[in-house]
Amino acid sequence: MYPTSSANQARPFLTWQRISDWAQEHYRCRTFVKDERIPSRPGLLYLVQRGAVRLTGSAQLSVGVAGDSEEDMASTPLMAQDEEAFLGFVGPGQPFEIIAQSPFSLQSFAHVDQTAVIWLYWHDLDNWPHFRREVLEAFRHQHQRKLLWLSTLGQRRTIDRLIGFLTLLIEEFGEASADGYYLPFPLTHAQIGSAIGSTRVTVTRLMGKLRQQGIIAAHGDGLICLPGELPLSQEA
Repeated sequence: MYPTSSANQARPFLTWQRISDWAQEHYRCRTFVKDERIPSRPGLLYLVQRGAVRLTGSAQLSVGVAGDSEEDMASTPLMAQDEEAFLGFVGPGQPFEIIAQSPFSLQSFAHVDQTAVIWLYWHDLDNWPHFRREVLEAFRHQHQRKLLWLSTLGQRRTIDRLIGFLTLLIEEFGEASADGYYLPFPLTHAQIGSAIGSTRVTVTRLMGKLRQQGIIAAHGDGLICLPGELPLSQEA
């Protein structure tokens, strides 16, 4: 059985309503359209009130000129290139942080229309000590999921990485349907490729193969579905 993606369903409504009201009063809430970048900075805590947030990362890599020796590399100007990767989703009721550490940078985007985000300073949580514990527990859960993600990315075959990646996403955010569980957000083949270290063309080919084998299916308007009942990954 898959867990619900709406963590705020388990949260006492009164607590969440108080935080929402506080955010409105202090102008700490904003609604974004699909693919709009969410302004963020280190040191702040963000809460997804509605919709879904897409996290991406990029690294400023220094690449030497082909054919340079190690000695030449020391005196040869380096060319910088940015590589952006899809890092996952943050669903309703869940927190996230943006960490800046050179040469890596993280960004957040609204993945669907009408995505609402609240932002706070950590000391603001002193007003809601029980909620602070919930936030810390949510970050612990996210850390465990990332360990599973890293384990999936360690698979040698691309198709194994793809299946593991889709399974983890749907375990985390999936919603039930008559045929199985589906990811409620659209996800492009290019985004999947960046997440598993492959290309859009390869992902498209492998997704077709998985559909032919009945391992995945389409739900609604092109959403990804895993038919049947699959076991949950074991968390540490």
